[in-house]
Amino acid sequence: MRIIAGKHRGRVLASFPGEDVRPTADRVKESVFQILTPRLAGARVLDLFAGSGALGAECLSRGAAEVVFNDHSAASLAILRKNLRLLREEALILQSDFRSCLSRAEGQFDLILSDPPYREDFLAEICRLTAARDLLAAGGLIVHEGERQERAPDGWALADVRRYGRTYVSFLARSES
Repeated sequence: MRIIAGKHRGRVLASFPGEDVRPTADRVKESVFQILTPRLAGARVLDLFAGSGALGAECLSRGAAEVVFNDHSAASLAILRKNLRLLREEALILQSDFRSCLSRAEGQFDLILSDPPYREDFLAEICRLTAARDLLAAGGLIVHEGERQERAPDGWALADVRRYGRTYVSFLARSES
């Protein structure tokens, strides 16, 4: 697992041993960040299911002003902290489930990265909590990775959907109506 571009380009990140974890493939990450890069300069980002922190670290490398990392797993956060030390980056790190994180988050985010365990169906709840707390800045996106094509929940619109093999990445924005 490595940083694709930006100031930390090519840096190899610590990852999880074994087969139980599904990191975002480099080719998926590269394609998604080609889309997101114009939005990253000075952005505030929430990495909701941070794991090792690879997605949020990519945001920092490409110019995000702040990334808030969240994960419920102490083991994941230990690897995340190791990766942030390796990159010499500072960040707010939260240890909570996504519901608690969204309920306590402060301010608005330009991007919310949602890469939950694939067999979980959290998108509608993430969108509902995000809207209820007004956590997404004007023009902001939720970027959701999963194993099936998602439908936009009420009050949301699919700005884009990309498929990479068995992986779907949905870009959701608040709908105008």
